[in-house]
Amino acid sequence: MSETEGLSDSPVKAVIVPGNGGGNVESCIWYGWTKRRLDKLPNFQCVLRDMPDPFTARESIWLPFMESELHCDSKTVIIGHSSGAAAAMRYAETHPVFAIILVAAYTSDLGDENERESGYFNRPWQWEKIKSNCRHIIQFGSTDDPFLPWIEQQEVADNLSADLHKYTDRGHFQNTEFKDLLNAVKKLIPNSA
Repeated sequence: MSETEGLSDSPVKAVIVPGNGGGNVESCIWYGWTKRRLDKLPNFQCVLRDMPDPFTARESIWLPFMESELHCDSKTVIIGHSSGAAAAMRYAETHPVFAIILVAAYTSDLGDENERESGYFNRPWQWEKIKSNCRHIIQFGSTDDPFLPWIEQQEVADNLSADLHKYTDRGHFQNTEFKDLLNAVKKLIPNSA
C-alpha cells in the first residue's frame, strides 16, 4: 500500500439520490433495502432522505440540497437513480466525489415537459469534468427500460468511460432488491466483503 492509499482514499458514506415521483423514499423500490444493508458495513453509512421538490426534481433545488444537507463530498459514493442519476452527473461536474453509481441514466429531457422543467438537460453535459471529479463511475442500464432509450444510456457509458453493467431484463430498476448494486458499492470499500 502506498502512502496515498488508505483511509483517506476510502469512501465513508453513500448517498442515494432517488428518481422523481415523491413518496417516502425509505419504502420505495430498492432504496431502503440498500440503505439497511450498507449501514451494516463497518465505518460506513448510507444517507437516504426524502428530497425537496420530489416531482419535478429541479436541479436548482436538488444540487444545493445534495451539498448542504446530504454533504456529498470527496468521500461520498453518490448512487443516483433516474432523475437522481442526472442530478449525480450534474453535481459531479462541479464537485469532487469518490464515485457516482448511475442507475437508469439518460442524457435528454426525452420530450417530456416535467423533465425539461427540471433543468438538467438545458445545456451540454461536461463529460470531462465529471470524469476528472470522480475516482469511479459505475453504471447500471437495461435495454428493456420502458422510459429510457438504450441509445441514451449507452451515450452516458461511452462519454464517461463508465464501468457498465448492461441488462436486458431489469426495466427501469424498480425492483425491491438490488444485489448487484450492493456488491458494486462493497467493491469500493476496503475490508467490506
